[in-house]
Amino acid sequence: MITRTVSWTAEEPGAKVTVTNDTDAELVRACLAGRREAFDTLVERHQRHVYQLCYRFAGNHEDANDLAQDAFIRAYRGLKTFKGHASLGTWLHRIAVNVCLNKVAVKNRVEALDPLIAANDERIASHDESASEALLRGERAAVVRAAIAKLPKKQRATLVLRVYHDLPHDEIAGILGSSVGAVKANFFHALNNLKKLLT
Repeated sequence: MITRTVSWTAEEPGAKVTVTNDTDAELVRACLAGRREAFDTLVERHQRHVYQLCYRFAGNHEDANDLAQDAFIRAYRGLKTFKGHASLGTWLHRIAVNVCLNKVAVKNRVEALDPLIAANDERIASHDESASEALLRGERAAVVRAAIAKLPKKQRATLVLRVYHDLPHDEIAGILGSSVGAVKANFFHALNNLKKLLT
């Protein structure tokens, strides 16, 4: 097995990730055969994407780390149920979305649900932005957060996966365990509901 080390940055600059040439399917088989290090490699391979998804829901580093860890624990416990019909990444996204929706609903963290504005603040803000403009943008973000918090779970998840992860409808359907038609309907309804809530 050939191994190389790369660095990635989410919130932890310099974190080391080991990437092997084994496919996800080979690593799943090795893990099910009792090789714990195979699952460690899967975590290292997919942790960035799972963390980023969790961060979209949690809105802060600590909660996103907790959610991502919970998602991987559930994945490890349920690995024997992974049939390989979808990619491992899609399966992990499905678990992470479910963990995030359940935890966010329990904690009722309105401030954590800002995928439409908070995630793009750096692109929206300019160096010439005045204090009053920054305050106004912050007030608009709070209004959007409150509106997003009122969306049904599936609509909220569809919105995050479509708008911020730029996933196609069929992949979102796989993650959410629904049909492509249901995903399109959820996205349409999410946008309409947001529009109503914001007006």
